[in-house]
Amino acid sequence: MPELRKDPVLGRWIIISKERGKRPTDFPIEKPEVLGGFCPLCPGNEKTTPPEVLAYPTDDHHRTGTGDWQVRVVPNKYPALVIEGGLDKEGEGLYDKMNGIGAHEVIIESPNHDEPFSQLPPDKMMLVFRAYRQRINDLTRDERFQYVMIFKNHGKAAGASLEHSHSQLIALPILPRMIVSELSGALSYYKYKERCVFCDIIRQEIQQDIRVVCQNEHFITITPFAPRTPFEMWVLPRKHSSSFSYADDSMLYSLSEIFSETLKRLDRCIPNVPFNFVLHTEPLRSGRMEHYHYHFEIVPKLTSIAGFEWGSGFYINPIPPEEAAIYLRESFDK
Repeated sequence: MPELRKDPVLGRWIIISKERGKRPTDFPIEKPEVLGGFCPLCPGNEKTTPPEVLAYPTDDHHRTGTGDWQVRVVPNKYPALVIEGGLDKEGEGLYDKMNGIGAHEVIIESPNHDEPFSQLPPDKMMLVFRAYRQRINDLTRDERFQYVMIFKNHGKAAGASLEHSHSQLIALPILPRMIVSELSGALSYYKYKERCVFCDIIRQEIQQDIRVVCQNEHFITITPFAPRTPFEMWVLPRKHSSSFSYADDSMLYSLSEIFSETLKRLDRCIPNVPFNFVLHTEPLRSGRMEHYHYHFEIVPKLTSIAGFEWGSGFYINPIPPEEAAIYLRESFDK
């Protein structure tokens, strides 16, 4: 029988359609098409992108020439929002509008064109996370911005337009609706129980041990109780922290270790699976929040959003997260 499950943070209902039960091999995944040709993100082609805002050189001291970098951050050539100008908020009757002010940047995760993010060794992946942290901290100084969203599209079906592995950052002058809903749900729970809902989720998941995918000293990966898609995973710090920007380098290295393992497990379950991941963190300049807990959400692109989902706001998931966790845990044993 199908099961309705309620997300404990957002209050969002998910349908777990057990009678449609599938195995990892039941999802048709298109083999990635290698297009080749010119790549603006490769070393030697730096002049084809806007001037970099951040680069980590290969010797950890200074750039010695073109191509001498490990991670590079550049403004998006075709930005969703532009950084120049004022917000100029105004009303038009009952409608509100403002200028599309923001920052849109591309984080080039490796100089190697053929090296996917999931295959980066932890010390190289940590540099990517360090770049995220540094750009968030830098953009916090701009009073126009309220939130910095960091996300990755992996695979054509997940929205990736370039083959060279990269992630993106968009600084926003308003809070995203998803974050507002999470903050509101987490605050309601905190007012009622005087505890962080995410901390309680972590404690229960460790105790039950049926949706834990992997963990280390500082982080844990779980399949959430009410996942939107098959094999959705959350990566959370085990100790309470409301902002990713508070993490020091040792924590970022620990995050890199578990993130690397998590993505490798997903790829072994469903090779070449397209996915998105998004960092959920506190708003800029909000101060430490006792009720909120930063985390990454990894969402494989395995199901489509159709009329029922758009009309109801419900998601239909054909694999219970407990089964997904088993597949993911056993993937390293194959």
